[in-house]
Amino acid sequence: QVQLVESGGGLVQAGGSLRLSCAASGRTFTNYFMGWFRQAPGKEREFVASIRWSGGSTYYADSVKGRFTISRDSARNTMYLQMNSLKPEDTAVYFCTARTVAANAYDSWGQGTQVTVSS
Repeated sequence: QVQLVESGGGLVQAGGSLRLSCAASGRTFTNYFMGWFRQAPGKEREFVASIRWSGGSTYYADSVKGRFTISRDSARNTMYLQMNSLKPEDTAVYFCTARTVAANAYDSWGQGTQVTVSS
């Protein structure tokens, strides 16, 4: 069973930076996609970024392109989301997620970490 634990959220001023981490365990993630979603109050959960564990191909939502960078450290089984030039609209609970390459949907989720950007 895949276990995902996020860390690194917090309060930051607009224009600042944060780095989220997601420690993954329970599987060998070679054939996995891992990603970040976020959910703001009163809104649906939305895709932020994803990375194919093997090969490192990355994908981003238009709203974060050029500001956020997703990466992974295979030796540590840890995924990261470096968030720069943060905006108040980035305020949300950020969730780490994983799925196999063959799966149609993400099916493993972390508990989430709060990111709050003040104006």
